[in-house]
Amino acid sequence: MSRGICPRVNSCGCFWILSAVIFAVKVIDVDAYSCHEVRTAFQLRQVGPLHRVPETPGTDVDLLVCKHQGPSCCTRKMEESYQFAVKRETLHNIQSYSYELEHLISGHSDAFQDMFQYLLSFSQGHLSSLLEGTYSSLSRHALPHVNQLFSSLSLYLRGANVSVEASVHHFFNNLFPLVYTRLINPGIEGSMMMGSEMGDCLRMIRQDVNPFGPHPAVMAQELAGALGAGRQLGLALEEGLEVMNATEHVTMSKECVKGLVKMVYCSHCRGLTLIKPCVGYCLNVMRGCLASVSELDQPWRRYTSLLEQLTHAMAGHHSLELALLGVRGHVNEALLYAQLHGPLITATVDKVCGLSTGEPTSMQPTSPEVTTSTVTLSSLPPSATPSKPLPEQWLGQLAHLRREFLMYLQRYKSFFAALPEMLCEGENVVDDSTCWSGDDVVESYTGRVVGNGLHAQRQNPEVKVRSPNPTLAEVKERLERFNQETQERFPKLGQMEAWDELGSGEIEEGSTTDCDDEDGCQASGDGQDQTSHTEASSEGKPIGRQPGVDVPQENPSKPPSVKVIGASSSASWAQPWSLALLLAALCLQWTLF
Repeated sequence: MSRGICPRVNSCGCFWILSAVIFAVKVIDVDAYSCHEVRTAFQLRQVGPLHRVPETPGTDVDLLVCKHQGPSCCTRKMEESYQFAVKRETLHNIQSYSYELEHLISGHSDAFQDMFQYLLSFSQGHLSSLLEGTYSSLSRHALPHVNQLFSSLSLYLRGANVSVEASVHHFFNNLFPLVYTRLINPGIEGSMMMGSEMGDCLRMIRQDVNPFGPHPAVMAQELAGALGAGRQLGLALEEGLEVMNATEHVTMSKECVKGLVKMVYCSHCRGLTLIKPCVGYCLNVMRGCLASVSELDQPWRRYTSLLEQLTHAMAGHHSLELALLGVRGHVNEALLYAQLHGPLITATVDKVCGLSTGEPTSMQPTSPEVTTSTVTLSSLPPSATPSKPLPEQWLGQLAHLRREFLMYLQRYKSFFAALPEMLCEGENVVDDSTCWSGDDVVESYTGRVVGNGLHAQRQNPEVKVRSPNPTLAEVKERLERFNQETQERFPKLGQMEAWDELGSGEIEEGSTTDCDDEDGCQASGDGQDQTSHTEASSEGKPIGRQPGVDVPQENPSKPPSVKVIGASSSASWAQPWSLALLLAALCLQWTLF
């Protein structure tokens, strides 16, 4: 009987012993792990309250995202904290890259506007000096109209709804009563007030009488053409800033956030805080999250192309500088034209306004050399020629700013297509050895890596993209509309030579250098431009944050020193011989020692 009982007792005891051993192994297995590393990472990365992280892994945890077998250092509350943290970190990473592009645009927008205002100020002073020195009899009353003209041009360049042609004609309308009563018929100036009926009549009939000949129309046409491209460039830069602002604050879908948590933090739940995601895996997650952002790629490429062409149209061949500088010459020629045709103008005014008090004063030409009705700057007397020469740096400053802007713009042509790659490079991922695949540690990622854009995400194994982001879809539509309106307003932009090689369109015949003298750089021996061009051909990836923009000096004889994002100083462009002298000195010192 004892022999029959003993086997049953031993069997029962063995069962309990085995159960105790298994339980002990489980307890030992759990105690073998610690969540210390997870707590440290949770605290350092400021994910959330530290009390949410357990001291040791739990064995019965119901997780929504980071599901896996075995003990886990994560809880539901931790997953919530991970979701907030991963959104914050991803937006920060996006902003760190878009920051550079945004400040490239805003910095050069300010620099261009500073240069525009400097050119306007110089041109206004140029014209004022003509009136004060040569036409002193009307200068005091004419200067307010000069101020009004250049104020309108300034507003126009800043994007205001102002007509250049209307502003120019308004200026000459106001100038006509002064010219008629102080230059053509100076004897009647004391008998009339400028606010009288005659003044109003003269202003109204100015374009019909045409006392200034073709010069107002030519001046208006030149200014409208040159300033139009500058104004559109300013508007384009503002549009670019709007696009960047929208992408910096993009909202992320639930599927995107889930994929980001799985990629960045789910490995922590197993205590693997140092493992990095596989490159292909990261690309799938980021391309899924940024699918709507990548849709901006094509309109953005078109936008940057228009920026290049607008910049060239505005600054190429110094069209803007020369148009503003030519205001003085046009006004002077217009005044001389009116004096030469004084009798005819007076006779016409008498018929229309009927307020002349006597015969018009016979006006002799301003100079004995002026014997025809067509007066040119080359035939002006010394008193009518520009009183102060144009600074040597003036013409080259805007062209240099243009070249610099285009050079740095090259890096960002493919910004929106390259953004997922930029977020999946460097220390954020592992390209070889072992890496995190979202579910486990693997030697390499075996999933299919999809391309950019909404259509490609249909095959994305990591992030499901159900619909486009409505905000970014609106941004894309607005950018496409702006591109279309710009092309319609400047139809010749599409006919311009592509600016893939910066400055190639301005090299004069017979020149063998890649650097324009007009841009302030010398002919040979300066390898800086070539080096910068090589850097600019990178695939739209920023090369570090750049400094800001210096405030230009208020000196009418010296152009503003504009230092823009990523720019070298102007002296390094304008004075390459200083570098040569420095190298020679170093070589001499080396020889002596």
